[in-house]
Amino acid sequence: MPRSRKPSPFGPNREDAARAGKGSKTTAKLPAGKGATAKPAGSKQQVIPDAVAGRMARRIALATGIPTLMGMAVFVASYLLVSRQLLDIPPAATLVASGGCFLLGLLGLSYGVLSASWEDAQGSLLGFEQIPLNIGRLRASVKAMRQGSGGSGLQG
Repeated sequence: MPRSRKPSPFGPNREDAARAGKGSKTTAKLPAGKGATAKPAGSKQQVIPDAVAGRMARRIALATGIPTLMGMAVFVASYLLVSRQLLDIPPAATLVASGGCFLLGLLGLSYGVLSASWEDAQGSLLGFEQIPLNIGRLRASVKAMRQGSGGSGLQG
């Protein structure tokens, strides 16, 4: 005799699955307070304004995209130069040059986030004046998170 099992809280509901299989176009509804959009009680969620997110995305795309493309171009150029016997490039040189470009792209990710202005005004073209201000905001946020966690987080 098969034993009846307790349904897992994350598994599909068999009744909803049976209904969906019969051509029903209804979707299963989650109980209130459950699901991916549920927030813990008392949590404050801060959202990046759309204008700031757009500035960050543009800066990140440029600051990571250009060095990443350069890193890929190093491989292609090295291959073409070596295969056509124009230059004898050691593989280590290709690796170091492309790795440097990819590392520059990784630094560009941080630059893109930290150089974006959080003010209504757009800010300067490169945004270097925003970096110290945004690092201060980041440190204050981390400090507030550590104090709010009751000391159970990382200590440093």
